[in-house]
Amino acid sequence: MGLGGSGLAALDELQARGVDVVGVDAVAVGAGAAGRNGGFVLAGLARFYHESVAQFGRETAAAIYRATTEEIRRQAAALPGVFQLNGSLRLAADAEEIADCHAHAAALRADNFPVEWYRGPEGEGLLLPTDGVFQPMTRVRMLAQQLRQRGVQLFERSPVRAVSATRVVTDRGLIECERVIVAVDGKLEALFPRELAGRVRTARLQMLATAPAPEVSFPRAVYWRYGFEYWQQLADGRIALGGFRDHALEEEWTSSAEPTAAMQQRIECFLREHLRVTALVTHRWAASVGYTPDGLPIFEEVAPGVWAVGGYNGTGNIVGALCGRAAATLACDGTSSWADLLDGARRMGKSVEN
Repeated sequence: MGLGGSGLAALDELQARGVDVVGVDAVAVGAGAAGRNGGFVLAGLARFYHESVAQFGRETAAAIYRATTEEIRRQAAALPGVFQLNGSLRLAADAEEIADCHAHAAALRADNFPVEWYRGPEGEGLLLPTDGVFQPMTRVRMLAQQLRQRGVQLFERSPVRAVSATRVVTDRGLIECERVIVAVDGKLEALFPRELAGRVRTARLQMLATAPAPEVSFPRAVYWRYGFEYWQQLADGRIALGGFRDHALEEEWTSSAEPTAAMQQRIECFLREHLRVTALVTHRWAASVGYTPDGLPIFEEVAPGVWAVGGYNGTGNIVGALCGRAAATLACDGTSSWADLLDGARRMGKSVEN
């Protein structure tokens, strides 16, 4: 269930294992956050690396970071021409964040991960050379096309009404099965309200895009102000920009995926005043994303034979694919190295809190 990045990754893994598999989605391939995000390809979890080290311990944080960098390379090789791995910038908004960037860089260097200090026209902060960008909808459509060419059945516009380990009831038919993987980032708690109560919460992330903007040049994707604002310039010169969720936090804790005038105005002011972009705004949109209190994705068997994955905390392009593949591996083999890493991180995080 769910034909976004994580669901398609699960289907790919299962089909490669010779499993007879069916994919369904209430709307369409990539209709949720997988096709409507900023297109960032980032190593690690949602929290910066030095925060992960403090929360989960150096060994676990390093293993997670390595797994995500390997997944970036795997996806880029599998979809030639879709990824541009020329690094990302984490830029500081003030002196306090400069200090945090130094702590971030020190933690990466301590574990031999590449990072460079950056000063340029965009600002000052970090260059993370293993990161990059892609076009989100292009990726998911290509993945879906590859699956269909290999004989996998994908059913769009098939809302699910009931789920058990052996039956999935949709508006368009009944699927009888041995296992179910529910791969949904935003609104996952609505599907499993009892099992996931208080453990994942849906937020709305809003973005806009412009016509080509030759008046500016952003060769790399940019995270600014602890990642609350983020943008990239596409190959044709258009700017894709999102952010400011923390300026209306209670309003943005919502299952609605409709952009709002107030938030869009705030984003556009940043576009004009900070980025100095004069090009017309051509698109405005929003997507639903799941957040968890500990920053780790939801990844578990919520009922016998039913797996739930989601809650990627705004960075699901790589973590989501890892979770989808791991859910498929667990459904077949009962074991997964990525699942073990997340379980270890969760236990370590709890011990640090205590």
